[in-house]
Parts: sequence; structure tokens; C-alpha cells
Amino acid sequence: MYDMIIIGAGPAGISAAIYGKSRGKNVLVLEKKQVGGLIGTVSTVTHYTAIIQEESGSTFAERMKEQALGAGVEIRYENVTQTKLAGEIKKVITDKGSYEAKTLILANGGSGRMLGIPGENLKGVRLNAPKDGAHYKGKTVYVIGGADGAVKEALYLAKLAGKVIIVCVEDALACIQEFKDKVSTHDNIEIMPHSSLTAVYGSEAVEELEFTDNKTGKKQIVKDTECGVFVYAGIVPNTQMYTELKLEGGYIPVDDSMQTEIPGVFAAGDIRVKKVRQVATAVADGAIAGIAASAMC
Repeated sequence: MYDMIIIGAGPAGISAAIYGKSRGKNVLVLEKKQVGGLIGTVSTVTHYTAIIQEESGSTFAERMKEQALGAGVEIRYENVTQTKLAGEIKKVITDKGSYEAKTLILANGGSGRMLGIPGENLKGVRLNAPKDGAHYKGKTVYVIGGADGAVKEALYLAKLAGKVIIVCVEDALACIQEFKDKVSTHDNIEIMPHSSLTAVYGSEAVEELEFTDNKTGKKQIVKDTECGVFVYAGIVPNTQMYTELKLEGGYIPVDDSMQTEIPGVFAAGDIRVKKVRQVATAVADGAIAGIAASAMC
């Protein structure tokens, strides 16, 4: 029996675990893949207070892991398959066992949104910039998405690729001004406005790309057997298993203490209903949830 179980080891989950442990609670973190969550997969972490220079997602995640383990937090790498939220004792079932706790914090964030187009599972599509970028040195890469996350990865890829084409559904980039200014300094970044990637063709790997102009409906076929496609089309909250909770647009509503409609069950980070989804707000959510959950057990 744990005082607190936290599902997800991203910034929100690790923050909650550290605050819970600091209050003398017996804390367990369950993580499907690796500490860091989505932030651990990005090329660069930006705008977080007191961040070290050139902080990458992987180094940021590693420091989070070291901090949690140093605080005595128990982390188990298991895939959560079912939860039982109602009642005084919460139960979490994984692919390796089952656990019980007095409180539960849901912090398993979101997953990258699929485009839902033909061929998106071909080799060379839905790549990870820091992991796969070096393979496309001097070649053409397409970054799908014009928001902050997409443009930040495009800027990273511009250091490696011969050409970076940002495909955005809007008439112009939807990112912050800082990133727009940086894009304007790169001769090898092009913007394909009001357009969408609507199909990818090839036998096993990418051979042709189909783009559609969202204003005219005109389709354009680009042949390139060496290009890479990096998709940043937003996230989908990982809330499918939480059938006992009422959701809003797929996200979990909470009160000011991050508690859900079920007493003793909290939600923090990208998984909850909120306007701003950043590392800073995830860490804040985790701190609030960890403190509030600690007060209940």
C-alpha cells in the first residue's frame, strides 16, 4: 500500500513525486517508457526558468530522473492497463502487477497526434528531430505544423538538413515571435502556407508526398525518396483508460488543488483541462497536486 501513486514521469509527475516524498509520503511513479515524457523527445528545452544553456530534452529528462531518485522516489517502468479510482483505496493495474494507494495522481500527459492520412506509417514519416535529424544531413525535410513545438524543431533541423520546409495549415506561422524571427535568419527554411500533407506514397519508405492547398483544394505531388517527414500536429490526451471520470474535450477537469471529481484522484500537466501547456505549468500542476495529495494521506 502506497500513500501516493503517480502515473507518468514527465515534468508534472516527477514534480508531484518530489513534493510528496518531501512530506514523508510513500510514493510510487509508474512510467510506460522513460522519465521525461514528451519533453524528453524534443531537441531543445526553452523558456523554462533557470534552464541551462542548450538544454536538450534528453538532458533535461535525465536531470529530472536523477533528482527524483536522489529524493528516494520509487520509479517502476510498467504499462498501466487499468485503474479503479472510486473508493478510499485506489487500484492501478499494469502489465506486470497491481498496486494500491490512498491517493492517485494522473500525469501521463499526451501522445503525438496522428495525421490520419494514407502512408503515415511508412519509413521516414513521423520522425524525431534529435534522434533522426542527423540521417538527413544535406537532404530535404518536411516539418508538419506551424506552432511553437514544430517551429522549434524546424530550427534545430535547419542546422543539419539542406532544406527545411515547414508545412502549416494557417496563412502564416502560428508560433511565438521569437521563433518567427529566428526562422527569418535561415536561408534554408521555407514555409508552405495554408497547406496540409494529405498522403504519403511508397512501398516501404517515402517515395512521394501529396500536399493539398487548403484554400484552393489543389493537390501537389512531390517526388523525393530521400526526404524525411517530421510531424508536430499537436497531442492527444492519454485519458482513454479513465472511464470513471467525466472528460472535457478528452481532458480531465480539476479544481484549484488539481483534484478531479473523485476524492483522492488528482490530475496534473498536459492531461488536464487548461489553457497553457508548457513545462513550467506542468511542474506547477505537479507541485500543487503533490502537496494536496499529501495532505489527504
